[in-house]
Amino acid sequence: MRRPVAVLALALISALGLSACGRGSSDGSTLPTKVIDISVNGSNVTPNGTDIDVSVGQRIEFDVTADKPGEIHVHSSPKEQEFEYDAGSSTFEVKPVQAPGQVVVESHTLNKTLFTLVAR
Repeated sequence: MRRPVAVLALALISALGLSACGRGSSDGSTLPTKVIDISVNGSNVTPNGTDIDVSVGQRIEFDVTADKPGEIHVHSSPKEQEFEYDAGSSTFEVKPVQAPGQVVVESHTLNKTLFTLVAR
């Protein structure tokens, strides 16, 4: 009778150990910060409507170079984010995407979608 209990206990301990290892490997916070360069020159912007892959939980930073002030809006959930930039260079730390899916990033100043963050 002791042998089945020992086998069951060993299986349970192994399963718990594997699940703990699995959680750490999907944590985007251990990845390097995803730096996205944004260039605004008049009504021209780069990137322009492209998809950018990020990992769930990964740190994100926007490096903005602009010829005049403007605003970037991140349609993230549960809380949207807005960043106002001046002419010249600005850097913004964006809250990581918390679930798989798509997050649209747009310029309200230019009335354009800059890019879509695709979180996996």
